[in-house]
Amino acid sequence: MSGTTTAAVGLRRRAAGAGANRWVVLVVLCVSLLLVAVDATVLHVAVPAVTEDLRPGAIELLWIVDTYPLVCASLLILFGTLGDKVGRRRILLLGYALFGVASALAAFAGTAEVLIVARALLGVGGAMIMPATLSILRQVFPDRRERALAIGIWSAVAAVGAAVGPLLGGFLLEHFWWGSVFLVNIPLMLVSLPVGRLLLPESKGAGDGPWDVVGALMAAAGLFGAVFGVKRLGGGEAGPLTVLPLAAGAVLLVMFVRRQRRRSHPLVDLRMFGRPAFSTSVGCIVLAMLALVGLELIAAQYLQLVLGLSPLETGLRLLPLTFAAMAAGLAGARLLRRFGPRRMVCGGFVLTGAAVLTLTAMGESDNTGLLLCGFLLLGFGLETTLFAAYESMLSEAPPEQAGGAAAIGETSYQLGAGIGIALLGSVMNAAYAPGLSSVPGVPASASAAAGHSLGEAYEVAGRLGGPAGAALRATARDCFVHGLHVTLLVSAGLLLLGAVMALRLPRTMQCESAPVELPAPREVAPSRVSV
Repeated sequence: MSGTTTAAVGLRRRAAGAGANRWVVLVVLCVSLLLVAVDATVLHVAVPAVTEDLRPGAIELLWIVDTYPLVCASLLILFGTLGDKVGRRRILLLGYALFGVASALAAFAGTAEVLIVARALLGVGGAMIMPATLSILRQVFPDRRERALAIGIWSAVAAVGAAVGPLLGGFLLEHFWWGSVFLVNIPLMLVSLPVGRLLLPESKGAGDGPWDVVGALMAAAGLFGAVFGVKRLGGGEAGPLTVLPLAAGAVLLVMFVRRQRRRSHPLVDLRMFGRPAFSTSVGCIVLAMLALVGLELIAAQYLQLVLGLSPLETGLRLLPLTFAAMAAGLAGARLLRRFGPRRMVCGGFVLTGAAVLTLTAMGESDNTGLLLCGFLLLGFGLETTLFAAYESMLSEAPPEQAGGAAAIGETSYQLGAGIGIALLGSVMNAAYAPGLSSVPGVPASASAAAGHSLGEAYEVAGRLGGPAGAALRATARDCFVHGLHVTLLVSAGLLLLGAVMALRLPRTMQCESAPVELPAPREVAPSRVSV
C-alpha cells in the first residue's frame, strides 16, 4: 500500500509540475512573439533617419520597408511544415539565432543594399519563429479550455508588440542612432536561446513519408509572387511588374494545391479544409484583415492630414484600439466558453461593423469622444473575431499538423492584410479623385496630381498658393473625408459578410481533455533534439 501511495503522490506531483511548466513555456513563446511583432513596426518611425543616412533610392527605400513582411509571409508554410517534420523547437531556436544575427547586420548596415539583405534575413527568422510558437502552444496545451486562455494571452501580446514598435522606435531615435531599433533585439535573443533550449519541449508531426521540398519551394515562390503583386496593387501600381508576379504566384499556388492532393504524404493536408470549422475560421481571418488593415492606414492619414495631428499624437490616439484588443484577448477564453465559437465570431464581426459605422460620423473637425468610442469598439471587436477564429482553426487541426495549420493561419492573416490594403485603397482612390477634377482656378495637370493622394494635394496647393491653392486644399480635404466614409461603408459590408460566414462555425466549444505530454527534465531525457 505504501508503495502504491508513494507512486500516486509522485504522479500527482509530476502532473502539477507539468501544468506549471506549460505556463512557463507560454511566457517564453510570448517573448518570441513580442520580438517579431515589434520588429514588424519598429522601422516605420526610423525611415526618415535611414533615408538621411543611407540615401536609398525610391525603389531601395520601398524594399527596405517591405522586404521583412514579404519574405516572412512567403516562408510561413515552408517553415511551419518543416517544423512538423524535423522538430518545432529546433526551427524556433534556429529562428532565434538567425533573428539575432540579422538584427546585428541591420543595425550596422552601411549601405541600403546591406540593410535590405538584413531585413530579408529578419523575415526568414520571423517565418521560422511565428508558426513554431503557435504550434508548440497547440502541443503543450492539449486541453481546449487552457489552450483558449493561452491563445488569448498570445494574441494580447501580439497587440502589445504592434503598438510598442513605433513607440519604442521613437524613444530610441531620440537618444541613439537609427540602428538601435534593431540592436535592441540582440540581448533579448541572447537570453531567449538558452532559455528556450532549456525549457521548450520538442515536438514533431507523425513523420510519415519524406518532406516535400519541391512543394515547399512552390508554396514559397507562389506566396512571394501573390503577396508582392497585392502589395503593388495596394500602392496603386497596375503595370506588368504587378500583373506578372501576381499571375505567376496564382499559377504556382494552384499547382501546389494539385500537387498536395496527389501525394500520399502531402506537405499540407488539404483535407483540413473539408472541416467546416477550419475552412470557415481561415476565411474569417482573411475577411477580418481585409476589411480593417487598409482602413487603419487610411485612419492614420485622416488623423494627420485632416485633423493636423503629429505622428506622436496620432499614435496616442490609436492606443485605445490596442488596449481594447489586449482586453479582448485576455477575456477571450471566458467569452468563448460562455458563448461558443459561432456567436463569438459573429458577435465580433457585428461589433466591429458597428464601430466602423460609428466612425462614419467623422468629419473635418476633431471629435475626440467619437474617435475614442469608435477605436475602443474596433479593437475589442476585431480581437474577439481573430481570437475565436484562430482558436477554432487550431483546435480543428490534428496535433501532427499543428505547424502547417499555424502557418496557414498566419499566411491568411498576411494575405488578408495585403488584399485589404489594395481593395480599400482602390475604393478610397475611386471615391476621392473625381471630386478634384474641376476645382475653379486649378489647372487640369495640378488637379490630376492632387488626385493621387491628400498629401500630394497639399503639396500642389502649396505650390499654387493664393485663392486657387486654398480652394484645392479645401476641396481635397472634403473629398478625402467623403472617400473615407465610402470606404467605411464598404468595410462594414465586408464585416457583415464575415458575420454571415461565421454561422458555419460550431455552436459550442467542445472541450476534450487530453493528457499533457511534456518532456522530462534534461538530465533524464538525453534523446531530446538539440540545436
